Amino acid sequence: MPPSPLEILFLGTGTSHGVPMIGCDCAVCRSPDPRNHRTRSSILIRVAGLSLLVDTTPELRLQAVRERLDRVDAVLFTHDHADHLHGIDDLRAFCEKHRMVIPLYGDDKTLLEIRRRWPYMFQDPEFAQRHLNVARLTTCAVAGPFSIGDVEIVPIPLLHGKAEILGYRIGPFAYLTDCSEIPETSVPLLRGLDTLVIDGLRPRPHTTHFSLGQACLAVARLQPRQAFLTHLTHNVDHAAVDMALPAGIRLAYDGLRLTCPAV
Repeated sequence: MPPSPLEILFLGTGTSHGVPMIGCDCAVCRSPDPRNHRTRSSILIRVAGLSLLVDTTPELRLQAVRERLDRVDAVLFTHDHADHLHGIDDLRAFCEKHRMVIPLYGDDKTLLEIRRRWPYMFQDPEFAQRHLNVARLTTCAVAGPFSIGDVEIVPIPLLHGKAEILGYRIGPFAYLTDCSEIPETSVPLLRGLDTLVIDGLRPRPHTTHFSLGQACLAVARLQPRQAFLTHLTHNVDHAAVDMALPAGIRLAYDGLRLTCPAV
Protein backbone atom coordinates (compact mmCIF):
# COMPACT_ATOMS: atom_id res chain seq x y z
CA MET A 1 0.00 0.00 0.00
CA PRO A 2 1.47 3.43 -0.92
CA PRO A 3 2.17 5.91 1.91
CA SER A 4 -0.80 7.99 2.99
CA PRO A 5 -0.58 11.73 3.70
CA LEU A 6 -2.28 13.16 6.77
CA GLU A 7 -4.96 15.78 6.37
CA ILE A 8 -5.57 17.85 9.50
CA LEU A 9 -8.77 19.87 9.94
CA PHE A 10 -9.03 22.23 12.92
CA LEU A 11 -12.61 21.97 14.12
CA GLY A 12 -12.01 24.30 17.05
CA THR A 13 -9.09 26.30 18.48
CA GLY A 14 -10.60 28.02 21.51
CA THR A 15 -10.24 27.75 25.24
CA SER A 16 -12.90 26.25 27.53
CA HIS A 17 -14.92 29.51 27.38
CA GLY A 18 -14.80 29.75 23.59
CA VAL A 19 -14.40 33.09 21.81
CA PRO A 20 -16.44 35.32 21.88
CA MET A 21 -16.91 34.77 25.61
CA ILE A 22 -20.33 35.11 27.19
CA GLY A 23 -20.83 38.65 28.47
CA CYS A 24 -17.51 40.00 27.18
CA ASP A 25 -17.25 43.23 25.20
CA CYS A 26 -13.49 43.22 24.52
CA ALA A 27 -12.05 43.98 21.09
CA VAL A 28 -11.35 40.32 20.26
CA CYS A 29 -14.83 39.17 21.31
CA ARG A 30 -16.32 41.92 19.11
CA SER A 31 -13.86 41.31 16.27
CA PRO A 32 -15.23 40.81 12.73
CA ASP A 33 -12.15 38.68 11.90
CA PRO A 34 -13.49 35.10 11.62
CA ARG A 35 -10.14 33.80 12.90
CA ASN A 36 -11.05 35.33 16.27
CA HIS A 37 -14.23 33.23 16.48
CA ARG A 38 -13.08 30.09 18.27
CA THR A 39 -15.09 27.05 19.23
CA ARG A 40 -13.66 24.59 21.75
CA SER A 41 -10.46 22.82 20.69
CA SER A 42 -10.63 19.70 18.51
CA ILE A 43 -9.17 18.37 15.28
CA LEU A 44 -10.09 15.75 12.69
CA ILE A 45 -7.27 13.67 11.18
CA ARG A 46 -7.83 11.94 7.86
CA VAL A 47 -5.30 9.24 7.05
CA ALA A 48 -5.33 5.88 5.23
CA GLY A 49 -9.06 6.14 4.60
CA LEU A 50 -9.86 6.80 8.28
CA SER A 51 -11.41 9.86 9.93
CA LEU A 52 -10.02 10.15 13.46
CA LEU A 53 -11.57 12.75 15.77
CA VAL A 54 -9.61 14.15 18.71
CA ASP A 55 -12.02 15.05 21.55
CA THR A 56 -15.76 15.73 21.39
CA THR A 57 -16.34 19.39 22.19
CA PRO A 58 -19.66 20.95 23.22
CA GLU A 59 -19.86 22.40 19.67
CA LEU A 60 -19.28 19.09 17.88
CA ARG A 61 -22.61 19.28 16.05
CA LEU A 62 -21.92 22.83 14.87
CA GLN A 63 -18.35 21.97 13.89
CA ALA A 64 -19.47 18.89 11.96
CA VAL A 65 -22.21 20.79 10.12
CA ARG A 66 -19.86 23.67 9.32
CA GLU A 67 -17.24 21.32 7.85
CA ARG A 68 -19.74 18.86 6.32
CA LEU A 69 -18.36 15.88 8.25
CA ASP A 70 -20.18 12.64 7.52
CA ARG A 71 -18.04 9.99 9.20
CA VAL A 72 -15.97 9.43 12.35
CA ASP A 73 -14.19 6.08 12.59
CA ALA A 74 -12.71 6.55 16.08
CA VAL A 75 -12.22 9.20 18.77
CA LEU A 76 -8.95 9.90 20.58
CA PHE A 77 -9.53 11.61 23.93
CA THR A 78 -6.88 13.78 25.55
CA HIS A 79 -8.51 14.09 29.00
CA ASP A 80 -11.82 14.27 30.82
CA HIS A 81 -12.56 18.01 31.06
CA ALA A 82 -15.98 19.20 29.94
CA ASP A 83 -14.77 21.22 26.96
CA HIS A 84 -13.20 18.03 25.54
CA LEU A 85 -16.02 15.57 26.30
CA HIS A 86 -19.44 17.15 26.37
CA GLY A 87 -20.29 16.85 22.69
CA ILE A 88 -20.08 13.06 22.89
CA ASP A 89 -23.82 12.57 22.32
CA ASP A 90 -23.42 14.05 18.82
CA LEU A 91 -21.49 10.93 17.82
CA ARG A 92 -24.88 9.23 17.48
CA ALA A 93 -25.35 10.91 14.08
CA PHE A 94 -22.32 9.04 12.73
CA CYS A 95 -23.40 5.80 14.43
CA GLU A 96 -26.86 6.05 12.85
CA LYS A 97 -25.65 7.01 9.39
CA HIS A 98 -23.16 4.15 9.11
CA ARG A 99 -24.79 1.63 11.49
CA MET A 100 -21.48 1.44 13.32
CA VAL A 101 -20.04 1.25 16.81
CA ILE A 102 -17.41 3.98 17.32
CA PRO A 103 -14.37 3.08 19.45
CA LEU A 104 -13.16 5.64 21.99
CA TYR A 105 -9.47 5.70 22.93
CA GLY A 106 -8.04 7.34 26.04
CA ASP A 107 -6.45 6.72 29.39
CA ASP A 108 -8.28 4.71 32.06
CA LYS A 109 -9.38 7.79 34.01
CA THR A 110 -10.97 9.46 31.00
CA LEU A 111 -12.77 6.33 29.79
CA LEU A 112 -14.10 5.55 33.27
CA GLU A 113 -15.40 9.11 33.53
CA ILE A 114 -17.13 8.83 30.14
CA ARG A 115 -18.85 5.62 31.22
CA ARG A 116 -19.89 7.23 34.49
CA ARG A 117 -21.39 10.33 32.88
CA TRP A 118 -23.05 8.61 29.92
CA PRO A 119 -23.83 5.01 30.97
CA TYR A 120 -26.74 4.70 28.51
CA MET A 121 -24.30 4.77 25.58
CA PHE A 122 -22.72 1.53 26.77
CA GLN A 123 -25.79 -0.65 27.22
CA ASP A 124 -25.95 -4.21 25.95
CA PRO A 125 -26.21 -4.79 22.16
CA GLU A 126 -29.95 -5.54 22.31
CA PHE A 127 -30.59 -2.15 23.94
CA ALA A 128 -28.51 -0.40 21.28
CA GLN A 129 -30.40 -2.19 18.52
CA ARG A 130 -33.76 -1.05 19.94
CA HIS A 131 -32.58 2.55 20.45
CA LEU A 132 -30.90 3.53 17.23
CA ASN A 133 -30.88 7.22 18.23
CA VAL A 134 -28.39 6.44 21.02
CA ALA A 135 -24.67 6.65 20.24
CA ARG A 136 -23.20 3.15 20.15
CA LEU A 137 -19.69 3.29 21.55
CA THR A 138 -16.98 1.07 22.93
CA THR A 139 -13.91 2.00 24.97
CA CYS A 140 -10.27 1.06 24.34
CA ALA A 141 -7.78 1.92 27.07
CA VAL A 142 -4.48 3.40 25.90
CA ALA A 143 -1.36 2.15 27.65
CA GLY A 144 1.21 2.62 24.86
CA PRO A 145 1.41 2.80 21.07
CA PHE A 146 -1.58 1.25 19.31
CA SER A 147 -2.99 0.90 15.80
CA ILE A 148 -6.31 1.68 14.20
CA GLY A 149 -6.35 -0.18 10.91
CA ASP A 150 -2.94 0.44 9.36
CA VAL A 151 -2.36 3.66 11.31
CA GLU A 152 0.04 3.57 14.28
CA ILE A 153 -0.72 6.10 17.00
CA VAL A 154 1.70 7.04 19.78
CA PRO A 155 0.19 8.52 22.96
CA ILE A 156 2.28 11.35 24.44
CA PRO A 157 2.09 11.73 28.25
CA LEU A 158 1.73 15.41 29.22
CA LEU A 159 1.01 17.49 32.30
CA HIS A 160 -2.02 19.80 32.43
CA GLY A 161 -1.17 21.50 35.71
CA LYS A 162 -0.91 18.51 38.06
CA ALA A 163 -3.17 16.33 35.91
CA GLU A 164 -1.64 13.67 33.67
CA ILE A 165 -3.20 13.78 30.20
CA LEU A 166 -2.41 12.61 26.68
CA GLY A 167 -1.33 14.12 23.41
CA TYR A 168 -1.05 12.02 20.25
CA ARG A 169 1.48 11.50 17.47
CA ILE A 170 0.74 9.98 14.07
CA GLY A 171 3.78 9.76 11.82
CA PRO A 172 5.29 13.24 11.45
CA PHE A 173 2.37 15.01 13.18
CA ALA A 174 1.70 15.60 16.90
CA TYR A 175 -1.18 17.27 18.74
CA LEU A 176 -0.53 18.55 22.28
CA THR A 177 -3.46 20.53 23.59
CA ASP A 178 -4.09 21.60 27.21
CA CYS A 179 -0.51 21.15 28.41
CA SER A 180 1.68 23.10 30.80
CA GLU A 181 4.66 20.76 30.75
CA ILE A 182 6.15 18.10 28.49
CA PRO A 183 7.82 15.50 30.75
CA GLU A 184 11.41 14.64 29.92
CA THR A 185 10.39 11.07 29.10
CA SER A 186 8.00 12.37 26.41
CA VAL A 187 10.53 14.56 24.60
CA PRO A 188 12.09 11.67 22.61
CA LEU A 189 8.60 10.75 21.37
CA LEU A 190 8.38 14.18 19.72
CA ARG A 191 11.63 14.27 17.78
CA GLY A 192 11.64 14.50 13.99
CA LEU A 193 8.21 16.11 13.59
CA ASP A 194 7.05 17.86 10.47
CA THR A 195 4.08 19.55 12.15
CA LEU A 196 3.39 20.22 15.83
CA VAL A 197 0.15 21.63 17.26
CA ILE A 198 0.60 22.85 20.82
CA ASP A 199 -1.29 24.71 23.54
CA GLY A 200 -0.56 28.45 23.62
CA LEU A 201 -3.34 29.83 25.79
CA ARG A 202 -2.55 33.54 26.16
CA PRO A 203 0.35 35.99 26.60
CA ARG A 204 0.39 35.79 30.42
CA PRO A 205 1.47 32.63 32.28
CA HIS A 206 -1.19 30.20 33.49
CA THR A 207 -0.98 27.35 36.00
CA THR A 208 -2.33 24.63 33.68
CA HIS A 209 -1.49 25.80 30.14
CA PHE A 210 1.53 26.99 28.20
CA SER A 211 1.52 30.72 27.58
CA LEU A 212 2.40 31.95 24.09
CA GLY A 213 6.02 32.45 25.12
CA GLN A 214 6.29 29.05 26.83
CA ALA A 215 4.78 27.37 23.79
CA CYS A 216 7.36 29.04 21.55
CA LEU A 217 10.16 27.81 23.81
CA ALA A 218 8.77 24.27 23.62
CA VAL A 219 8.66 24.50 19.84
CA ALA A 220 12.26 25.72 19.74
CA ARG A 221 13.28 22.74 21.84
CA LEU A 222 11.42 20.14 19.75
CA GLN A 223 12.31 21.74 16.38
CA PRO A 224 9.43 20.65 14.15
CA ARG A 225 9.41 22.03 10.62
CA GLN A 226 6.32 24.06 11.50
CA ALA A 227 4.12 24.60 14.54
CA PHE A 228 0.62 25.92 15.22
CA LEU A 229 -0.70 27.24 18.53
CA THR A 230 -4.20 26.30 19.68
CA HIS A 231 -6.54 26.49 22.72
CA LEU A 232 -6.48 30.29 22.48
CA THR A 233 -8.30 32.76 24.72
CA HIS A 234 -9.84 36.14 23.90
CA ASN A 235 -6.53 37.67 25.00
CA VAL A 236 -5.13 36.63 21.61
CA ASP A 237 -5.98 38.79 18.60
CA HIS A 238 -5.21 36.63 15.59
CA ALA A 239 -3.84 39.24 13.20
CA ALA A 240 -1.64 41.04 15.73
CA VAL A 241 -0.25 37.97 17.52
CA ASP A 242 0.23 35.84 14.42
CA MET A 243 2.36 38.57 12.85
CA ALA A 244 4.62 38.77 15.92
CA LEU A 245 5.34 35.05 16.30
CA PRO A 246 8.77 33.58 15.45
CA ALA A 247 9.35 32.12 12.00
CA GLY A 248 7.78 28.70 11.57
CA ILE A 249 5.14 29.26 14.27
CA ARG A 250 1.60 30.36 13.45
CA LEU A 251 -1.74 30.60 15.21
CA ALA A 252 -4.30 27.97 14.28
CA TYR A 253 -7.90 28.97 13.61
CA ASP A 254 -11.22 27.19 13.19
CA GLY A 255 -11.47 25.66 9.72
CA LEU A 256 -7.72 25.67 9.04
CA ARG A 257 -6.63 22.68 6.92
CA LEU A 258 -3.11 21.23 6.77
CA THR A 259 -1.50 18.40 4.89
CA CYS A 260 1.47 16.51 6.37
CA PRO A 261 3.86 14.15 4.57
CA ALA A 262 2.99 10.51 3.98
CA VAL A 263 3.06 7.97 6.82
